[in-house]
Amino acid sequence: MSARLPVSALLSHTENGGLQWVAGPRDAAWEAVAVGASEVELTERGAERLAIITASAPTSTWQQDALLRRLRDRGFTGLAVSGAADFDAGAFRLADRIGLCLLDVPRPIQLAKACWMLIEARDALTLSQVRKVAQSFEYAADDLTDLLGHIAANLGVGAALIDSSGVLQEAGAHLDERLHAAISFDSWLDRVSVGETAAASVRVDSPGRSGLRLVLFGQGLGEAQVQSLSVAAEVAMPAVAARILIDEVAAVNDVAVSSGLLRDFVDLHGAADADVQRRMLERGWRTSGHHLGFRVVARGRLDSFSLLRSVSAGLSAIDAEAHATTAGRGLSGWLTFPDAPDPDRVERAVAALRELHLGVLRDFTVATGVGSLQAGSEGLATTLDEAGDAARIAAARSATGWFVRVDSLGLEQLLLAWTGNDTFVPAAESLLAPLREGGGELLTTLSAYLDHESGIAATATALGLHRNTIAVRIRRVQELLGIDMNDPEARLALHLACRAVQPR
Repeated sequence: MSARLPVSALLSHTENGGLQWVAGPRDAAWEAVAVGASEVELTERGAERLAIITASAPTSTWQQDALLRRLRDRGFTGLAVSGAADFDAGAFRLADRIGLCLLDVPRPIQLAKACWMLIEARDALTLSQVRKVAQSFEYAADDLTDLLGHIAANLGVGAALIDSSGVLQEAGAHLDERLHAAISFDSWLDRVSVGETAAASVRVDSPGRSGLRLVLFGQGLGEAQVQSLSVAAEVAMPAVAARILIDEVAAVNDVAVSSGLLRDFVDLHGAADADVQRRMLERGWRTSGHHLGFRVVARGRLDSFSLLRSVSAGLSAIDAEAHATTAGRGLSGWLTFPDAPDPDRVERAVAALRELHLGVLRDFTVATGVGSLQAGSEGLATTLDEAGDAARIAAARSATGWFVRVDSLGLEQLLLAWTGNDTFVPAAESLLAPLREGGGELLTTLSAYLDHESGIAATATALGLHRNTIAVRIRRVQELLGIDMNDPEARLALHLACRAVQPR
């Protein structure tokens, strides 16, 4: 016995002759179809059959009622005819009462062909779907989303790329979460249905990413349609896998360019450079406005590109213009506000960055720092530097969840983070080398002296020495280093250097 053809499967079929339901049971299903130019030519037994009449429907009310009654008396449970939508309302009520599914179809012959494929010639249906997939490849696709769009449009169903976490890309329709949850990620091919929605999926063999599946899905699909979509998915999968690889290579190249541009900008330390400004504008990076920088750094081994992909997906949900790119062993990014944001909006943005950080922590061992709100090109450079300092501090602070914001830190903590970089420490060692002679008492004295705000008495008390001894040693420090201790900037530089070479 042939499989039953539900009306929902016919309605969802892309080449159904423009079919629409008019009246009668919506859950009707048929084992066979009878086709004729008129009622007289419908010679087959009517039980469990759909009648398709290719001639125009009768226009008078009594003829319409009589046609419906005669077909139902002969055992037919469905009628598809051109003009059924224009039947009298009484004919609609009659169809409901006698249980005859009434369908309007402008192109009856096309409907008959669709029924033949869905009931009797499933190989023809599958071949038709495969041909449509092949036609999808005839159009040049800009990216994976574009390719999925071609496939979805040609097949008349939804197309999606998914992994176990959710939908990564989709076109044509939205893949319901319940349907996603029902899909098996272990098998090569999988067919599932949830409610009125059914899907066929296939594992995507991508060298760059694992755990992906291509899904073709739609409403009201019959078993034959889902079976044909399984084959279509297998045919489409290699092209999807290739497109993923092409897009990833392009993305890696683009990230390399953006990373180099950000490095060039940061190296300027806020100075104007026409070429860098032009390249930033071409990339859509706004230097005007107000900026909030952030930095995500590795606390272990890390694939920066995978991290960027994860972070970029979350940035789209933040209420600000967002940019990010790889930088060293991590990534740098910033949020831009065209106008000065109020404090509440800034706090919401920081809270969103914290939530994004917590989400990233599930897959990556990282620490995140956030700079302060700054304005203009110089401000962008400043907030990015602050974010880097905060990230270095965050990397040592499990108590804060590996997340630190500059505005929540004291000046001393920021200075200590800054002096810990690879450039400053060797310079500090060289500067203070003359003070290490004689057991290093001059270096110890200088550190205590600067810690006590250049106070001779306080330093003497802290070291348990006479005030004159401290004064003599400080004069000796000035002679050896050739530095004016009355200069505030010189004292700050010495203080930073002492902290760098004598960490506490």
